Amino acid sequence: MRKSNAASITETVRDLHKNGLLYDITMRNIENLCVPEVQEYTPENIISIRKKFKLSQAALASLFNISPSTVQKWEQGNKKPAGASKKLLDIMERKGITALI
Repeated sequence: MRKSNAASITETVRDLHKNGLLYDITMRNIENLCVPEVQEYTPENIISIRKKFKLSQAALASLFNISPSTVQKWEQGNKKPAGASKKLLDIMERKGITALI
């Protein structure tokens, strides 16, 4: 699989940082600029993530500070997560629930 430009740049910069050629702050700034694009979440993805962490719809809603009916609508396909909710799903999926609490 071919790496994206952002992934290639980040890997090169990490090597420079590891060898002491970049300050920590510069490394963090570059990593922040190369934030991966957040995917779209299907109802099946959302259900899978929620069940992976053994959360009810109400518990996921509470964690995201949204209404349980919103989670229900996502899982039924009547609504799609957007903005901060989509990002929180991404973080939860990649880094686990502890990244959010």
